[in-house]
This record gives sequence, structure tokens and C-alpha cells, in this order.
Amino acid sequence: MAEINSRANEKIKYAARLSESASLRKESGEFFLEGARLCSDAALSGAGITRAFFTAEAQKKYASYIEKITAVCGECYTVSDEVAAKLSLTDSSQGVFCVCRKPGLNAQVKEEGRYIALENVQDPANFGSVCRTAEALGLSGVIVSGGCDIFNPKALRAAMGSSLRINIIETGNLVELIEKANAKGMLTLASTPRDDAENINGIEYDGGVICCVGNEGSGLTDEVLCACKKRVTIPMRGRAESLNASAAAAVLMWEISGKG
Repeated sequence: MAEINSRANEKIKYAARLSESASLRKESGEFFLEGARLCSDAALSGAGITRAFFTAEAQKKYASYIEKITAVCGECYTVSDEVAAKLSLTDSSQGVFCVCRKPGLNAQVKEEGRYIALENVQDPANFGSVCRTAEALGLSGVIVSGGCDIFNPKALRAAMGSSLRINIIETGNLVELIEKANAKGMLTLASTPRDDAENINGIEYDGGVICCVGNEGSGLTDEVLCACKKRVTIPMRGRAESLNASAAAAVLMWEISGKG
């Protein structure tokens, strides 16, 4: 395995920039991963790993994970601790890093599926947490309209590999997607604290469902609220007035995954 000992190496500079720049990720069609388990998950999930970097210590400590990465990546390097420090985004780096190709995100909504839709969710940690919960609860996928870069390193870490495995559907027009789902007979739900919303616990359905969650501060847009067949809310007890976006999404996903 070739060695890289200079922080000024072009491959290292590119990987570091990729971790920081959403515009470069968009332009290049690649993204950056850090961590033995996460990079191994990427290898096992079929993500196209184009380049990998490991410290000498990591190759001993995480040998089983690295074996899975090297099996699918032909361009692997041993890097010095100084180089690893340039690449790392965490306080306690494991010394395992990968550059991957972005997967296709143009899958179609299946009319019998159950989906959570996120409109303009800005916090990468919220997005990652939703993906992780969606996979755990067996949802058909996560629909994304606007908001944070889903390949932001914080989003990828929060998802713990789920965003590389679960079906993610990106749309530039959530209203149009909802209208098409309505035409197919799917139940479309808009999550809102408004007084005219129905208790999510009382919703009955048989078939496909899309439940929409909005921006952390302003919620769903009026256009999406109007496009959905029903408005739903989570009953609140105690003095709390609202839930974090990912916590609210988790409750909603539990409801739509456990019925029908």
C-alpha cells in the first residue's frame, strides 16, 4: 500500500476540501466519509469507494473493517498521523477515511410504500437521525425536498450508515410528488401543531402513506399543507409545546410503520 506523508498532497487536499464543501460535493459527485464502521458500511452497501486512507495503527486496530474496504477499493493509501489529523473532523479519529461516489437518488415512490418526507430540514444531524430511525422501523424510504446537503459529514455520521442503505428520493417539487401520490390513492399526511390537525394516533389507513415534516423553525410550507389529504399532530403532554424535528419524525414514523 502506497504511503502519503505530506499534508500538501493533492489527494489529501481534495479529500479535505470534499469534507468541507457542499459545492464541491455537488460538482464532483463524490463525498467524504470518516470512521472504520461507517467506511466499512459503505463498502458493504455498494457505495462506490474511489479512494481510501488508513493510518498504520488503524490497519492493525480495525483490520476486519479495512479488509472490507480494500476488497472494493483499488486505490488505498497508508497516511501519517499528521495527514490523518488534516482529514479528521472528529476529536478522536480512528484513522480511516474514504472518498465515495454519490449514489443515484431518483428512485420512484411505490404506491404501497410508507415514507417520511422532509421539507427544508436544515440540521444535518436531524436528517441523519431521521434516516437511522426510518431504516430501523422498516420504512420504504425518505423523501427529501430542499434543506441540508444529505452528504454533509455530520449527516452521514448521525445516520450511522443508514443513509447509504435506505431508499432516499430527492425532489425539487414536493407538492407535485404529493399530488401524484394522492392520485395513486396513497394517504398523504402533513405534520403540524395547528388546531385543525387530527391526532396521529387516530389515523386509519390501508395502503401507502407519505407523512411530511417541515423546517425546524417554520414547519411545512402552506403549499404542502394544502396538498396533503390530512393534517396530523402529535398529542403533547406536560408543558412542552413542540418536539425537535427528528424526534417528531420518529414518533410519526412509528405510527405509520405500525398500522395497516
